[in-house]
Parts: sequence; structure tokens; C-alpha cells
Amino acid sequence: MAFESLSDRLTKAIRNISGQGKLTEKNMNDMLKEVRMSLLEADVNYGVVKDFVNNVKEKALGQEVYESLNPSQMVVKIVRDEIQELLGQEDAQIHFKKQGMTTMMMVGLQGTGKTTASAKIAKYCKDKLKRRVLLVACDVVRPAAIEQLQTLGKDIDVEVFSLGAQVGAVETAKKALKYAEDRQKDLVIFDTAGRLHIDQALMQELSEMKAIVQPDEILLTVDAMTGQDIITVAQDFNNQLSITGLIVTKLDGDARGGGLLSVRSITKVPVLFVSNGEKVDDLEAFHPDRMANRILGMGDVLTLVEQAQEKMDMEVQQKTAERMQQGIFTFNDMLAQFGQMKKMGSFQNMLKMVPGLGKMAKKVDNDQMDATVKQSEAIIQSMTPYERDHPDCLKASRKNRIAKGAGVKVMDVNKLIKQLEQMQMMTRMMAGGNMPNLSALQNMQRGGGLAGASKHAGSKKQKKKRKKKRK
Repeated sequence: MAFESLSDRLTKAIRNISGQGKLTEKNMNDMLKEVRMSLLEADVNYGVVKDFVNNVKEKALGQEVYESLNPSQMVVKIVRDEIQELLGQEDAQIHFKKQGMTTMMMVGLQGTGKTTASAKIAKYCKDKLKRRVLLVACDVVRPAAIEQLQTLGKDIDVEVFSLGAQVGAVETAKKALKYAEDRQKDLVIFDTAGRLHIDQALMQELSEMKAIVQPDEILLTVDAMTGQDIITVAQDFNNQLSITGLIVTKLDGDARGGGLLSVRSITKVPVLFVSNGEKVDDLEAFHPDRMANRILGMGDVLTLVEQAQEKMDMEVQQKTAERMQQGIFTFNDMLAQFGQMKKMGSFQNMLKMVPGLGKMAKKVDNDQMDATVKQSEAIIQSMTPYERDHPDCLKASRKNRIAKGAGVKVMDVNKLIKQLEQMQMMTRMMAGGNMPNLSALQNMQRGGGLAGASKHAGSKKQKKKRKKKRK
């Protein structure tokens, strides 16, 4: 994942100074040396690193920090604020016309995920901003790009305009504008051609299209995996086309992330979106303050909550919550929650957004988690409707039939039944106003199951009975 190594090293450097009772120039220099190496290894531009470290040192060694009650916390705040300064002080947004049709050109090198990013933005604007969107296939150099955009457009229910690979890109753009006006579209996104490298032929075609389209936005798609090359590409496109924003793709890969930290500072072009996966839903509006928190291991609860509201079926969640308040939790409820979990995407990414759980996320194997969920779903789906609602009826013969139907062992069926029992126990305790104590939860985690957890949960009642007997 991007920024993982940088986040670890920055957190370690800051933790070292946090352990010092007093802030001195020596321990500040030791921390800044570690910060400098962390940023350089993350592929951040050398000039950006130099300015960053100087700014942190100047502010951290100021009188205000020395006189503060907790100097180390002040240093953390300064580092965080400087990271946000690199990423941008404010959220950048698409500039829509107040009236009429807004036009957007998507540009970038071949292989950066430009066509997919076009579809992702189309879906984002259609679903969240309630825009009437038209996608235009202007990448006639690569016929597969036209087919790809048409397939994506069908998946997200957005119309795609194309005249085929035989008609030039500029002519396609001109006809698309008239088509969009006639059908009262209020956003037109032009997916343009890319090259393996920047050349004069590419820029000439894009310049001609720009003159015809007169775009309100020119968004450049850059690949997070390319490191500092992001800066060179962004500068070249900006010099010739005056781009208005960046979309950073493949941020879920093994990118060091330094290019993202450098590009905004050097080009002054804001990042509008980041892409965290291949699905059309895997697009986030870029928030510099939240990204700064993530880099320093502080989590990103706001984004997690927003994703939950967008991706989860809130009606299903409401029904499950109401049933749990009544002390009810069955295999049908468990199956519904598995479906909700899958909508949220990577469990590892979710943990990283929760403050304090970043280290736990590293221990999570997403593939293993997915396999476990699929197996559990198969077991539940092999049950009859009655068995799902009445798990107490699951005796040996039924378990054997379910195991064969799901292609698993009876032991796996028993494990899932035990998990359900634990959830039912917690549900009953919460319904009765008794949250499970730490001992009960720890016992469940060790595999104590319903009986073991109930033993802890009932210990208070037993103590009360003994007191009454003594009286």
C-alpha cells in the first residue's frame, strides 16, 4: 500500500521524540534526520524534502514550542501541518458552470488508468452530484479503449458517444458536443488518447481538441507507481495544456507515495481524486488533511464513515440493528452482514482508517479473509430457511448434509455455529443493557465460546446471590 513504509518510519521518528521529557536541538535534529531519510526513501523530490525539513525545524525550535506544556505533541502537529501544506490546504473540486454544459478533458500517458478513471468520475458525478453525464470515446488510436469505455459506461448506466476508430478524435469531439447539447447533458467527459511517452503528435491532437471543446476542466491521470516521474509528466502536460487538476491512480499498489507528496508542491496543480482499486466505486475525493492524518498513522474516520454511508445498504443495517436490540441474531443476519462487509472492500484498508489500528491491519491477510467469508456464506446458503432461523435444530445429520452441500468439513460448520452463538450471546447482553466485559470478550477470543463467555457475563449475578446468602 502507498505510504506504508513512510508512515512507519515517520511514526517511529515522532515516537522517539515523544519519549523525551524535554525538547532539545539535539533530539530535534535526530528526529529530523530520520524524517529526511524517510521522505527521500519514499521518493519525495529532494528540493521538497529540504524545504520541508527546514520549515519543521524552524517552527519546532521556536519559543512557542519550548514554552508549550507538551513539546512533543506540538512537533507532531507541526509535521502533520507541513505534510498537509505539501498536499494542499483546501479540498479541490470540479468547477461546474452555473448554467449550461460543463466539459472535461481527461488526459494522460497510456497505462495510467485514464479510461477507467473517466468512468469512475462519470459515476461519481452521476451518483453523488446528480449530473447528467455523457462519456465520449476519443481514444481512436487504441480501439480497445473505445470498447472498454463502452463496457464501463454500460456498467455504470452512463451513455457513451463514439463514432468508431475510423473517425478522428477532433471530429468525434465536435459531434459529441452537438449530441450532448441536443440531449441536455450537463457534463461531458472526453476520454482522450495516450502514448507511452509525451510526443509532439499527442500534444498537437490534444491542443486541437482543447480549441474545439474549450474544456472547463483538464484533468491529468498519473500513476502513483511511477514515483518522481509524476512531476515530470505533470509539468510537461501543464506547460502545454494548462491542466486544472490531477487524478492519482493505483494508490492501492506498492507505490512509495513520494510523487504525490511532491507533485502538488512543485506544479501547484491540485489533486482532485485518488483511485484505490480497479472497481468503478474505488474512487475517493482527495482531502489533504485526511491524507496527512493517514500518512502519520492517525487514521481517517471521516472517510470510513462516508464510505459506509455510500456503500452499505442502510435499510439492511437498520433492520439488523432493530433485531439486535431485541436480542435476535440468526444466520440470515450473519449472511446480510457478510454482504455489507464485501461492499466496503478491503478489510485491511478499513482497519488503517481507524486510529490506532494501523499496525493490526498489517497482520490481516485480505485473501484469507475473503476465503473465510466465502466459505461461511457457502455454509449458510446450504441451510434451509428454517435452519437459518432456528440454528438450535442443527444436529449431526443436518450438519453432515450442510457440510456436503458447501463442500466443507463438519468441523467448519461447527466453527460457524460457535461464532453465531457468540454473536447471539453478545446481542442478548446488549439488549439487556449489559455490555460484555473485557474478561468475557477475551475468553470468547480464546475460543471459550458461549459457555465460557456466559460464565464471565454471569459472574456479577453470582456474586450478588452470595452476598444475599451471607446476609
